[in-house]
Amino acid sequence: MSTHPPLELSHTTLSEEDALRFLEGHRIRLGSRTMDPKAQIVGEFVKSIRKPGYFPPLPELRQQLRTMVTLMDEPAPALERVEDVRIPAPAGEIPARVYAPRRGSAPLPMVAYFHGGGWVQGDLETHHGLCARLARHAGVLVVAVDYRLAPEHKFPAAVDDCLAAYRWLRTRGRDLGGDAGRVAVAGDSAGGNLSAVVSQLAAAGGTPVPTCQALIYPAVDFSFETDSHRELADGHVIPRDRIVWYAEQYLRDDKDKADLRASPLRTPSLAGQPPALIVTAGFDPLRDEGRAYADRLRAAGVDVVYREYPGQIHAFVSLTKAIPQGMAATLEVAEFLHRWLG
Repeated sequence: MSTHPPLELSHTTLSEEDALRFLEGHRIRLGSRTMDPKAQIVGEFVKSIRKPGYFPPLPELRQQLRTMVTLMDEPAPALERVEDVRIPAPAGEIPARVYAPRRGSAPLPMVAYFHGGGWVQGDLETHHGLCARLARHAGVLVVAVDYRLAPEHKFPAAVDDCLAAYRWLRTRGRDLGGDAGRVAVAGDSAGGNLSAVVSQLAAAGGTPVPTCQALIYPAVDFSFETDSHRELADGHVIPRDRIVWYAEQYLRDDKDKADLRASPLRTPSLAGQPPALIVTAGFDPLRDEGRAYADRLRAAGVDVVYREYPGQIHAFVSLTKAIPQGMAATLEVAEFLHRWLG
């Protein structure tokens, strides 16, 4: 990987053409992959303002993600209905937000959306734009689930909340104006993990499996032993030290790494899982485990669409103002959801 000229926040607003000129002679490459110029500027800027191995207090850390999305993501599109609700669950009510592209008497198919953020960061605000875009372009009712975060609530609290929310949508989704017979799950990073886990637990527990699942650069195995984890140990947005730190916050101990509710890639059989779209980024340490999960689903007879954006970095779908390909990926996810949910 090459070095780069000094970067400032203002560089993230450069056009793609200007970004290419700015980075001339300093493009980052890995094998046959060349990093997207806008992704390189964002990724290198994030690196430049972080101190390796340092993690600020949780309130500051969580605000950092909100600030990054506010600065680098397109505003949410206007919708007919955006409403905060609370979903009953065994451990207490779960905050959620409903996004509907239109009002009307006909129930809409639903998507339970589980946000990313390493099970430590992320909330209804960090993924507000993404959820609104999916609702608008897929023509579905998106329910963003604000599950409990670590380290205050260790594994499997997030799993329990997401499964409870999904089950509630299957039984009471009509209360929100949704069609309880058509419910998908979707999520990015940690949320992709939770989507895969909910799909597996639904199949194992007698709950109807999701109509489909959209996993955006999902984390599906806590071994961290793939080629992409090794090659991108100093990667952008989530280098290895940050990935390990997230795992330490989320899991109770090393034994949890082998729990299928944490590492869904290790499930012996994936037969009967719902149709899947799996999106990965070429310069993301999670790339290879996402591809491995797609391969295992396909081998089990599941309808799978696997899509790698070879020049992209982790989190690009949430940074659409700074990285235009994030919008293209969002539209691809929306098209997949629309196709399967009808």
